[in-house]
Parts: sequence; C-alpha cells; structure tokens
Amino acid sequence: MDNQFLNNESSIQRIALTVLAVLFVALLAVLGIYQLSASSPYVRDVIALEGDSVQGHAIFLMNCAGCHGTEADGRVGPSLRDVSNRKSRVSIIHQVISGKTPPMPQFQPTPQEMADLLSYLNSL
Repeated sequence: MDNQFLNNESSIQRIALTVLAVLFVALLAVLGIYQLSASSPYVRDVIALEGDSVQGHAIFLMNCAGCHGTEADGRVGPSLRDVSNRKSRVSIIHQVISGKTPPMPQFQPTPQEMADLLSYLNSL
C-alpha cells in the first residue's frame, strides 16, 4: 500500500514538473516572439544578416575606438570586452543608434555595418 502511494506521488510530481517545464518554454517563446515583433524593422534587418568581424573591426576603429580604445578596453567610454555576454544584440543595437547615453554620440550604421560591428563585438 505504501509503495503504491509513493508511485502515485512520484507520478504526480513528474507530471507537475513536465507541465511547469512546458509552460516555461512557452513563456520564453512568447517573450522571444514579442521582442522580435516589437523591434524596429532596422533591428530585424540587422539580426537577419551575418556580420563580418573584420569589417566590424574597421568600423569600430573609425567610429568607436576614440572613446572605447583601439582594443575596446575603455578610455572615455567603458570597456566593451565581453559586452555580448552582458547585453543582448538588440540592446547593443539600441545603445549604438540611440545616442541616449551621453557622451556617446548617435551613430546610424547601415544594417550590414551594424551586423559587422556586432560580429566584431561578439569576438572580443
């Protein structure tokens, strides 16, 4: 009798954990779709492109190195080492194009240039 009770309890726990896992995955999927749909066409275009880190490095040197250093280790602006581990691609794109964090100027790269820059930042 005790054995049957324990088996029923284990089954209920497994079912509950499975339901919770499915709900969690569904929530993540909905949030991902919402973020992508809420993004601007520019952001969607950038994310759809494959970036070239060599081109991204050249773009970085021309537009970003003056403040972030030629090695992206920070000068006036913060270090960008491991920035892709701290911020999402969408967040980095918004940071670059918004100019909302003075003294960082607004920068409007083409979608391909932004994809290249993201590729370079991801390599740091």
